[in-house]
Amino acid sequence: MAPRSSRRRFLAGSAAGLLAASAVPVAARSSTTARRPVALIGTVDYKHSHAQHFLDRLLRGYAWQGGWRTPDVELVSFYIDQFPDNDLARARSQRHKLPLYPTIAEALTRGTSKLAVDGVLIIGEHGNYPRNEKGQTLYPRYEFFKQVVAVFESSGRSVPVFNDKHLSTDWSECLAMVETARRLGFPFLAGSSLPVTWRLPSIDMPYGADLKESLCAGYGAVDSYDFHGLETAQCMSERRRGGEVGIRSVQALRGPAMWDRIATSESTARLLVAALCRSQSLPAQDGYNVEPIHFEAARRQFPDAYAYFIEHRDGFKTTLVMLPIHDFNYAGLLADGSILSCQMYLPMPGRASSTADFFNPLIRHIETMITENHAPYPVERTLLTSGMTLAAVDSLHQAGAVVPTPDMAVTYQAPRQSLFWRD
Repeated sequence: MAPRSSRRRFLAGSAAGLLAASAVPVAARSSTTARRPVALIGTVDYKHSHAQHFLDRLLRGYAWQGGWRTPDVELVSFYIDQFPDNDLARARSQRHKLPLYPTIAEALTRGTSKLAVDGVLIIGEHGNYPRNEKGQTLYPRYEFFKQVVAVFESSGRSVPVFNDKHLSTDWSECLAMVETARRLGFPFLAGSSLPVTWRLPSIDMPYGADLKESLCAGYGAVDSYDFHGLETAQCMSERRRGGEVGIRSVQALRGPAMWDRIATSESTARLLVAALCRSQSLPAQDGYNVEPIHFEAARRQFPDAYAYFIEHRDGFKTTLVMLPIHDFNYAGLLADGSILSCQMYLPMPGRASSTADFFNPLIRHIETMITENHAPYPVERTLLTSGMTLAAVDSLHQAGAVVPTPDMAVTYQAPRQSLFWRD
């Protein structure tokens, strides 16, 4: 882990430094319109795994703006770490004549001695990996990243990198990944598909809004879908006046303790109701009708829900409430008392993989990063949401203790333009 003083220097200038670095050309670019060669590094490739979604779209294209899009990048090599009985990687390699290499270095060099691609995707999600005592799956994202960087350093050339979902289960490793991208000067993009997918209604937080509090109501497991919910809230919160300044503490609570905590804040209770009113998956009552949505009804209907309560360093509050619904819904409280709310559109595969259209906008942003050599939004968002997730897991492991986060003083400015897709 970096010394505390160096972490402070890094965090204070993280946004400006990384964005400036990502604007510097770090790889030789052709003046032709040829598709950029990319490599994918994945944990496992089976039906509905994240690697399958990315590989399908890179190889076969995807639906976009009423047509079928061929990506501006060309998948030329890949590495897969595990091969279960339902593996798709080996057959995919044969069908598409796509080299499946035995090591990450060989996938990046394509069997030569130097880096031979213009972009790298690290998809470290799914697969049979150990869990720690907190219940976190120890995906090898950081280990994959280090091996990618080793090829960059030995080749004297760096290219853009995308990392799927959160960075690591260790804060020092999360920080080291972002610091390394700054040091070598390559664009680094990470995170969830939720911030860039379609929204219902199609709205964004006004840039520089006087926003006081954010809440996401979502669903899923700890150290898994909770990360998606935090990215849902943060992509709106970061647009508030003054930008993001980092977080002071995190507390995670379950069941009655969670509901009692929300009941102490009228604004948080209002936001939860507003977010639930955007849900399209509230449980039915009496066969068809849902119960009228208000705080006490939610408390009665979802007694075993859990939530993360996040205090930012400027007094801003973020709450993530995870309940047995099947969508992700945002609500934000403005200074004038009004609420802005929407749903991040996440149609799950049904169950044909091509219907998981929420991956398409993320693939489109990855294409843009690789072809323009510039990350469309700051990786500091995912650095911070990774830290929020880790602190919340710690809090749950400590029976709901408040976890101080002095090292998570991550400051950055969100891009002014809206980056979710409106098609």
